[in-house]
Amino acid sequence: MRFDADWMSRADDRILEHLADDGPDTPKEMADSDRVRFSRQHINARCKKLVGYGLLLHLGNGVYEITRDGEHYLAGDLDARDLELE
Repeated sequence: MRFDADWMSRADDRILEHLADDGPDTPKEMADSDRVRFSRQHINARCKKLVGYGLLLHLGNGVYEITRDGEHYLAGDLDARDLELE
């Protein structure tokens, strides 16, 4: 079971799952996939928020990848309520 936080949205799990399964990607590519199904603008905003909490890493040029903490969150081993905005 995953432990999400009040600051998280429905898009966050889909973004994290996509990056965990498919590797680094851009918000545009995620928006074009059938998996995430949110606008590029919304995905971009959520990626920035997830970077702030340490669940994603911004590699540059709009490319994001999941961090070890992001993987632990997906596995249910990390409570997102314990994360602090960096």
